[in-house]
Amino acid sequence: MNKLALLLIRTFIGPLVVTFVIALFILDMQFLWVYADDLMGKGLETSVILELMIYASARFVNMALPLAILMSSIMTMGALAEHYELTAMKSAGLSLIRILRPLMILIVLIGVGAFYFSNNGWPIANLKFRTLLFSVTQQKPALNLSDGTFYNGIEGFSIRVGQKDNDTGALTDVLIYDHRDPSEGSRMVIRAKRGKMQQTEDKRFLLLNLYEGHSYEEQKEDTRRPEDRSNPHVASTFEHQVMRIDLSSLSFNKADEDLFKSAYEMMTIRQLEEATDSIRLRIERKRDDLVIYGERVLMMRRDTIAPSMPELPVKGDVNRMILRDLSYAQQLRALQQAQESVRNYQRSIENLKEDIEGKERMADKYAIEWHRKYFLAFSCIVLFFIGAPLGAIIRKGGLGLPTVVAIILFLLYYIVTIIGERMVKSGSLEPMVGMWISSVVLFPMSVFLTYKAATDSSIMNVEAYTGWFKKLVKRKNADPSTVS
Repeated sequence: MNKLALLLIRTFIGPLVVTFVIALFILDMQFLWVYADDLMGKGLETSVILELMIYASARFVNMALPLAILMSSIMTMGALAEHYELTAMKSAGLSLIRILRPLMILIVLIGVGAFYFSNNGWPIANLKFRTLLFSVTQQKPALNLSDGTFYNGIEGFSIRVGQKDNDTGALTDVLIYDHRDPSEGSRMVIRAKRGKMQQTEDKRFLLLNLYEGHSYEEQKEDTRRPEDRSNPHVASTFEHQVMRIDLSSLSFNKADEDLFKSAYEMMTIRQLEEATDSIRLRIERKRDDLVIYGERVLMMRRDTIAPSMPELPVKGDVNRMILRDLSYAQQLRALQQAQESVRNYQRSIENLKEDIEGKERMADKYAIEWHRKYFLAFSCIVLFFIGAPLGAIIRKGGLGLPTVVAIILFLLYYIVTIIGERMVKSGSLEPMVGMWISSVVLFPMSVFLTYKAATDSSIMNVEAYTGWFKKLVKRKNADPSTVS
């Protein structure tokens, strides 16, 4: 590899890493903003939050990597053009494609790595993230008693304190409802003038030292008749009492990953293909069931309005049924039964159709994820061929104009991608069309910009367009056929 290739790669790698890290950081901050209420006040360890952020960052690679490639390519080529280094390379006889060849090879390698990550790393990151996020959201708030407020975080207890000293753990006006048996309600009520709270070293138990209090405990009665119950209870007073409360319900427990493995976001390409084939097979079976059901419930009957029609055989031993031979009550009852049968048949058919449509939408979701594996790699290549020529054209490096242009183009790419994906999920588009619509929109742009940059054509100069328009107008006015 010559020095020019090394120079280009070093110039490109720096902005790529910086913009990629910044994009991930911004997306992570957005994630924290959304799930702040689920993370705060639960006493989670720092390692758990860091693990969650790592998995969340891995899920954001599909957004951060294309943006980083677009911005870094614009900044790299813009800086080379701004300092006339690109002009010097072209003066030495190198074409734009020859100059971009090292970066093109690097982008292809990045695209291959992106595809490998989409197929192998993305499912694992999604599985770990969903499992850990579910565990965090199900986690109860940490032990934090507030003045004058009931705390219900400990399973089986409801505790209220009048005032709490956070430094010493001293409590005043303590009220405790013990309802560890849900079927019996609050069987014990304890109230104390003061107390002290502390946890054991392993954080598994809460020790409450209560002073100058009294308790009320209901006695369980064996009789089941309400009128025979006398509702006895035991009242007692104490000078000092120690309550040992189990805090296992507040400990962090990670959910089982098997609960989320069947989701389409947690599958590789082969698993998605197998799941899609299985869904398609079930859809065909449902359609066959719909046809069989229709053939079974819809039978040809004799038209009682046209007696001249030949009699048709009917199911069973009954050969014919003439409505006019029945009484009015029998006719009314037969009509009501027929209407009810038709409604039942209609509901059954509609349920089968909804089941089929639901399975088709699920198959589309699997197809979306299948196309996403390839889409990330291809989008990295397309955005590079948009950013690199555009940087050579605008001749501006740094974080000013290139950043603005990159963000605008990325928003276009992202909005079109989201629209296409949602149209697929709604059933308006096929998965292949909806998932690749942004590439279809941006690919001609990449070809156009590459051609303009390779031929040193100016597309940012307004005078070039006004001059072309003036020539077109003059040519039209000079045309004799137009004048006549």
